[in-house]
Amino acid sequence: MNSSYKINLAKASITAAGNENNGIKDDKPYFEAVYPRNVSTVVDDTAILKCVVKNKGDRTVSWMRKRDLHILTSNNFLYTGDQRFSVIHPQDSDDWNLKIEYVQPKDAGTYECQVNTEPKINYAVNLDVGTARAKIIGSQELHIKKGSTISLTCTVNIYGSAISWYHGTQIVNFDSERGGISLEQEKTETGTTSRLLLTRASFRDGGNYSCVPVGALSASVIVHVLNGEIPQAMQTSDAVYPPRPTVFILLLALSTFCNFLSIQHITTEVNNFLLHR
Repeated sequence: MNSSYKINLAKASITAAGNENNGIKDDKPYFEAVYPRNVSTVVDDTAILKCVVKNKGDRTVSWMRKRDLHILTSNNFLYTGDQRFSVIHPQDSDDWNLKIEYVQPKDAGTYECQVNTEPKINYAVNLDVGTARAKIIGSQELHIKKGSTISLTCTVNIYGSAISWYHGTQIVNFDSERGGISLEQEKTETGTTSRLLLTRASFRDGGNYSCVPVGALSASVIVHVLNGEIPQAMQTSDAVYPPRPTVFILLLALSTFCNFLSIQHITTEVNNFLLHR
């Protein structure tokens, strides 16, 4: 083998080695930022924090909660006793998403998706937890005449939120033997409206009714079912109830009687004073 051939072979070996090293370098893990790094949700909803890791190889992907540096997951394994947390990793995919169910205000903050390279790389996602609240239209107390229809309307400004109705601690059963119970729901881009109707109101229909939406705080109203006509002043919870005529007459008589006793007492004292002079 001549010297020029040996030199060319050596150069080819170096070039091949360089390409191989470059290939290893190019295969290092990196994050693909295709999803928002700021996620907003509401209480009791489910939040998914997305992390896409390219060229993971045999390395480990972990999720860490920044506020207390707590490692929540490592690959598919859970490292917290809080079962609301889990990893979503479809087979053969680059997605390593953190799922948080029944989100609470304490869950707000920054979470880091990490890969154990040297040095370690991380991808931060911020979770914002809002508190939406349901609202029942009208007064917090409703007075209904027996036999009439109870109509309760609840609104919540969350798109597509499902709403359940409770009477006391029991969910309202639309298929109960009572009958006459119906529900109307309207979902728009700005929120959800739910209207509960109970015909032929009876005394058993009275009590506390709660509108319980998914992802928002509930709202309640107290329904009173009464016999006979309902005074106008009782239609709203902030009504001022006028004194009854009977009570007014009794108070007037009592005041007159007290004045009479006071005058009698003064007269007696004056007479005693004159007699002992």
